[in-house]
Amino acid sequence: MSKTALIVIDMINTYDHPDADLLLPSARKVVPVAAGLLDRARRAGEAVVYVNDNFGQWRSHHGELLDKALSGPHAGLVEPLMPDEGSLFVVKARHSIFFETPLSYLLHQEGIDHLVLCGQVTEQCVLYSALDAHIRHFDVTVPRDAVAHIHADLADAALVMMERNMGARVADSGDLWT
Repeated sequence: MSKTALIVIDMINTYDHPDADLLLPSARKVVPVAAGLLDRARRAGEAVVYVNDNFGQWRSHHGELLDKALSGPHAGLVEPLMPDEGSLFVVKARHSIFFETPLSYLLHQEGIDHLVLCGQVTEQCVLYSALDAHIRHFDVTVPRDAVAHIHADLADAALVMMERNMGARVADSGDLWT
């Protein structure tokens, strides 16, 4: 029997990086959609795992990352997506959710074999994470309306690549946990 986890990628964010101005319009559209997806996954009893950049602070833990994002000017993009007491949290350093993180081990320990990837950035972290999930033999679903992009054309191409080259299911978030 397949067991699913919703993976929330890099949504605990201060938006103080060089591409933030390009990302923010897409993030503003995605946040309410991702919040609805989170709510439905939680009500369905699915595992929720946040995998987030560490902002270059290797001493940081998820509480500090959350506090920093909530104290910034874009807290309204973080508040609807906050982890709850049942959420798991993995800190990452680079683009892929798997790169030098314990995520693969954690997912296997939980018996999870299907990942729903939401978050940001479609043409970077989501794409690389989908590839790494594929080579680790996870089934992947990417809700196209729950991933934010910097460049729309590259995001569209990334979704096509995930579907064609990695066997990912690209769907609307409304089709998940209805």
